[in-house]
Amino acid sequence: MAKKKSEYPTARIETSLGVFEVELWNDVAPKHAENFTKLAKKGFYDGVIFHRILAGFVIQGGCPDGTGTGGPGWTVKAEFNNRLHEPGVLSMARSAHEDSGGSQFFVCLTRENCKHLDRQYTAFGKVTSGMDTVEKIAALPCDRNGMPKNPPKMLKVTAG
Repeated sequence: MAKKKSEYPTARIETSLGVFEVELWNDVAPKHAENFTKLAKKGFYDGVIFHRILAGFVIQGGCPDGTGTGGPGWTVKAEFNNRLHEPGVLSMARSAHEDSGGSQFFVCLTRENCKHLDRQYTAFGKVTSGMDTVEKIAALPCDRNGMPKNPPKMLKVTAG
């Protein structure tokens, strides 16, 4: 049976450990899907590391400083929705303020450890292929704060 083409816009994330592809949920999080696409087209993510890896929880990237504190210079209003935070779901990282997301995103690794994120963080996409790459990233050795000892990079992110 042929693979069904996604009805959503897609993005391809080439990392130093392999490639994964995502669909962007422009129906439930249109501003987040548009923001991710805009940043990808500008080359914002190219060369940026995955700076936070918490085994059994998430991998996180998209901070231009590699510290978890940087962003693109703007924020996107939260678009909380009913999509569940399950393995492969792409969601917008933020500070305590719900409208503080900008460029940092995370990919969920399990449902069990991500349930509490439902309707608290904006789920805006899902991995459609290359989950093995996400799992390779998740398996890297990290310090106690989740910073990888040899952070993997997003080499090229393309969208649209």
